[in-house]
Amino acid sequence: MVFGEKREVPAGTWAPALHGSLVLQQTPESEMVQTNKMVVMSCEAKTSPSSTRIYWLRQRQAPSPDSCYEYLAFWDPTKGAVYSQEVEQKKLIVFPDRTRSILNLTSVKPEDSGVYFCMTIGSPQLTFGRGTRLSVVDVLPTTAQPTKKPTSKKKMCRPSSLETQKGPACSLLALGLLVAGVLVLLVSLGVAIHLQCLQRRARLRLLKQFYK
Repeated sequence: MVFGEKREVPAGTWAPALHGSLVLQQTPESEMVQTNKMVVMSCEAKTSPSSTRIYWLRQRQAPSPDSCYEYLAFWDPTKGAVYSQEVEQKKLIVFPDRTRSILNLTSVKPEDSGVYFCMTIGSPQLTFGRGTRLSVVDVLPTTAQPTKKPTSKKKMCRPSSLETQKGPACSLLALGLLVAGVLVLLVSLGVAIHLQCLQRRARLRLLKQFYK
Protein backbone atom coordinates (compact mmCIF):
# COMPACT_ATOMS: atom_id res chain seq x y z
CA MET A 1 0.00 0.00 0.00
CA VAL A 2 1.40 3.38 -1.04
CA PHE A 3 0.77 6.36 1.31
CA GLY A 4 2.03 9.15 -0.91
CA GLU A 5 -1.39 10.01 -2.34
CA LYS A 6 -4.95 10.27 -1.13
CA ARG A 7 -6.58 6.88 -0.69
CA GLU A 8 -9.86 5.87 0.88
CA VAL A 9 -9.73 2.21 1.83
CA PRO A 10 -12.59 0.32 3.53
CA ALA A 11 -11.68 -0.42 7.13
CA GLY A 12 -12.61 -4.05 6.76
CA THR A 13 -9.95 -4.68 4.10
CA TRP A 14 -7.08 -3.85 6.50
CA ALA A 15 -7.01 -7.14 8.38
CA PRO A 16 -5.66 -8.27 10.65
CA ALA A 17 -5.77 -4.94 12.54
CA LEU A 18 -5.63 -4.10 16.24
CA HIS A 19 -8.01 -1.23 17.06
CA GLY A 20 -7.93 0.79 20.25
CA SER A 21 -4.63 -0.70 21.33
CA LEU A 22 -2.85 0.48 24.46
CA VAL A 23 0.38 0.38 22.45
CA LEU A 24 -0.66 3.64 20.79
CA GLN A 25 -1.86 6.19 23.32
CA GLN A 26 -3.84 8.86 21.51
CA THR A 27 -5.13 12.07 23.07
CA PRO A 28 -7.56 13.70 23.40
CA GLU A 29 -10.51 11.31 23.13
CA SER A 30 -12.81 14.00 21.78
CA GLU A 31 -12.70 17.69 20.97
CA MET A 32 -15.38 20.24 20.09
CA VAL A 33 -14.15 23.57 18.74
CA GLN A 34 -15.48 26.57 16.90
CA THR A 35 -14.81 27.27 13.26
CA ASN A 36 -11.36 28.73 12.47
CA LYS A 37 -9.87 27.51 15.78
CA MET A 38 -6.83 25.25 16.23
CA VAL A 39 -6.78 21.59 17.32
CA VAL A 40 -3.78 19.60 18.56
CA MET A 41 -3.74 15.79 18.75
CA SER A 42 -0.92 13.51 19.88
CA CYS A 43 -0.12 9.82 19.53
CA GLU A 44 2.62 8.02 21.45
CA ALA A 45 4.00 4.60 20.58
CA LYS A 46 4.79 3.04 23.95
CA THR A 47 6.53 -0.19 22.92
CA SER A 48 7.83 0.81 19.49
CA PRO A 49 11.22 2.38 18.72
CA SER A 50 11.38 6.12 18.15
CA SER A 51 12.01 5.53 14.44
CA THR A 52 8.59 3.88 13.99
CA ARG A 53 6.41 5.66 11.47
CA ILE A 54 3.13 6.89 12.90
CA TYR A 55 0.47 7.50 10.27
CA TRP A 56 -2.52 9.80 10.67
CA LEU A 57 -5.87 8.81 9.14
CA ARG A 58 -9.38 10.23 9.21
CA GLN A 59 -12.88 8.81 9.04
CA ARG A 60 -15.40 11.46 8.07
CA GLN A 61 -18.34 9.30 9.15
CA ALA A 62 -18.92 7.22 12.29
CA PRO A 63 -16.52 4.24 12.47
CA SER A 64 -18.06 1.04 11.11
CA PRO A 65 -16.96 -1.98 9.02
CA ASP A 66 -18.12 -0.12 5.89
CA SER A 67 -16.47 3.21 6.70
CA CYS A 68 -13.29 4.33 4.92
CA TYR A 69 -9.99 5.67 6.21
CA GLU A 70 -8.55 8.73 4.53
CA TYR A 71 -4.76 8.96 4.69
CA LEU A 72 -3.48 12.37 5.83
CA ALA A 73 0.24 12.31 6.66
CA PHE A 74 3.11 10.65 8.55
CA TRP A 75 6.55 11.63 9.79
CA ASP A 76 9.66 10.06 8.31
CA PRO A 77 12.96 10.50 10.23
CA THR A 78 14.88 11.11 6.99
CA LYS A 79 12.30 12.77 4.73
CA GLY A 80 10.36 14.68 7.36
CA ALA A 81 6.59 15.07 7.02
CA VAL A 82 5.03 13.18 4.11
CA TYR A 83 1.56 14.49 3.27
CA SER A 84 -1.27 13.29 1.11
CA GLN A 85 -1.60 15.20 -2.15
CA GLU A 86 -5.03 16.45 -1.05
CA VAL A 87 -3.83 17.88 2.27
CA GLU A 88 -3.25 21.61 2.73
CA GLN A 89 0.15 21.70 4.41
CA LYS A 90 -0.51 25.17 5.83
CA LYS A 91 -3.60 23.82 7.56
CA LEU A 92 -2.40 20.37 8.67
CA ILE A 93 1.05 19.95 10.20
CA VAL A 94 2.68 16.75 11.49
CA PHE A 95 5.88 16.80 13.55
CA PRO A 96 7.60 14.56 16.13
CA ASP A 97 8.02 15.20 19.84
CA ARG A 98 10.32 12.53 21.33
CA THR A 99 8.25 9.32 21.15
CA ARG A 100 5.09 11.15 20.15
CA SER A 101 3.66 12.29 16.84
CA ILE A 102 1.78 15.59 16.88
CA LEU A 103 -1.03 16.47 14.47
CA ASN A 104 -1.81 20.18 14.38
CA LEU A 105 -4.94 21.42 12.58
CA THR A 106 -5.42 25.16 12.08
CA SER A 107 -8.41 27.17 10.83
CA VAL A 108 -10.67 24.13 11.08
CA LYS A 109 -13.98 24.00 9.23
CA PRO A 110 -17.12 21.90 9.81
CA GLU A 111 -16.01 19.60 6.97
CA ASP A 112 -12.92 18.74 9.04
CA SER A 113 -15.14 16.95 11.55
CA GLY A 114 -14.62 13.21 11.91
CA VAL A 115 -12.62 10.63 13.84
CA TYR A 116 -8.83 10.94 13.55
CA PHE A 117 -6.73 7.81 14.09
CA CYS A 118 -3.01 7.25 14.43
CA MET A 119 -1.64 3.96 13.11
CA THR A 120 1.55 1.95 12.89
CA ILE A 121 2.29 -0.75 10.34
CA GLY A 122 3.69 -3.97 11.78
CA SER A 123 4.23 -7.47 10.56
CA PRO A 124 1.67 -8.80 9.95
CA GLN A 125 -0.85 -6.51 11.64
CA LEU A 126 -1.81 -2.83 11.75
CA THR A 127 -2.14 -1.11 15.13
CA PHE A 128 -4.58 1.78 15.60
CA GLY A 129 -5.00 4.31 18.36
CA ARG A 130 -8.35 4.75 20.06
CA GLY A 131 -9.18 7.73 17.89
CA THR A 132 -9.99 11.40 18.50
CA ARG A 133 -13.51 12.50 17.64
CA LEU A 134 -13.42 16.07 16.32
CA SER A 135 -16.56 18.18 16.03
CA VAL A 136 -16.28 21.62 14.42
CA VAL A 137 -19.26 23.90 14.99
CA ASP A 138 -19.99 27.54 14.30
CA VAL A 139 -21.37 28.15 17.79
CA LEU A 140 -20.45 26.16 20.89
CA PRO A 141 -23.41 24.88 22.92
CA THR A 142 -24.01 26.83 26.07
CA THR A 143 -24.10 25.04 29.39
CA ALA A 144 -27.12 25.59 31.60
CA GLN A 145 -26.35 27.95 34.42
CA PRO A 146 -27.27 26.70 37.92
CA THR A 147 -30.35 28.35 39.33
CA LYS A 148 -29.64 30.72 42.15
CA LYS A 149 -31.82 30.86 45.22
CA PRO A 150 -33.49 34.24 45.65
CA THR A 151 -31.85 36.13 48.45
CA SER A 152 -34.13 37.86 50.91
CA LYS A 153 -33.65 41.59 50.90
CA LYS A 154 -33.03 43.25 54.22
CA LYS A 155 -35.57 45.88 55.10
CA MET A 156 -34.03 49.30 55.50
CA CYS A 157 -35.55 51.72 57.95
CA ARG A 158 -35.94 54.95 56.05
CA PRO A 159 -36.37 58.25 57.83
CA SER A 160 -39.68 59.94 57.35
CA SER A 161 -39.93 62.67 54.76
CA LEU A 162 -38.86 66.21 55.48
CA GLU A 163 -42.41 67.43 55.17
CA THR A 164 -43.60 65.29 58.08
CA GLN A 165 -40.68 66.45 60.23
CA LYS A 166 -41.06 70.11 59.45
CA GLY A 167 -43.63 70.89 62.18
CA PRO A 168 -42.00 69.08 65.14
CA ALA A 169 -38.55 70.42 64.22
CA CYS A 170 -39.80 74.02 64.30
CA SER A 171 -41.57 73.54 67.63
CA LEU A 172 -38.42 72.04 69.18
CA LEU A 173 -36.35 74.95 67.91
CA ALA A 174 -38.77 77.49 69.38
CA LEU A 175 -38.81 75.66 72.69
CA GLY A 176 -35.05 75.64 72.80
CA LEU A 177 -34.86 79.37 72.12
CA LEU A 178 -37.42 80.03 74.85
CA VAL A 179 -35.50 78.01 77.43
CA ALA A 180 -32.28 79.77 76.46
CA GLY A 181 -33.94 83.17 76.91
CA VAL A 182 -35.23 82.22 80.38
CA LEU A 183 -31.78 81.06 81.40
CA VAL A 184 -30.24 84.33 80.25
CA LEU A 185 -32.80 86.30 82.25
CA LEU A 186 -32.19 84.25 85.39
CA VAL A 187 -28.45 84.69 85.10
CA SER A 188 -28.72 88.44 84.57
CA LEU A 189 -31.14 88.71 87.51
CA GLY A 190 -28.77 86.81 89.75
CA VAL A 191 -25.89 89.07 88.73
CA ALA A 192 -27.97 92.19 89.48
CA ILE A 193 -28.96 90.90 92.93
CA HIS A 194 -25.36 90.05 93.73
CA LEU A 195 -24.22 93.56 92.73
CA GLN A 196 -26.87 95.15 94.92
CA CYS A 197 -25.73 93.06 97.87
CA LEU A 198 -22.16 94.19 97.33
CA GLN A 199 -23.23 97.86 97.17
CA ARG A 200 -25.15 97.57 100.48
CA ARG A 201 -22.17 95.98 102.22
CA ALA A 202 -19.94 98.75 100.96
CA ARG A 203 -22.30 101.46 102.26
CA LEU A 204 -22.56 99.81 105.67
CA ARG A 205 -18.79 99.72 105.99
CA LEU A 206 -18.54 103.41 105.10
CA LEU A 207 -21.20 104.35 107.66
CA LYS A 208 -19.49 102.35 110.39
CA GLN A 209 -16.20 104.05 109.68
CA PHE A 210 -17.85 107.50 109.64
CA TYR A 211 -19.56 107.16 113.04
CA LYS A 212 -16.54 105.77 114.91
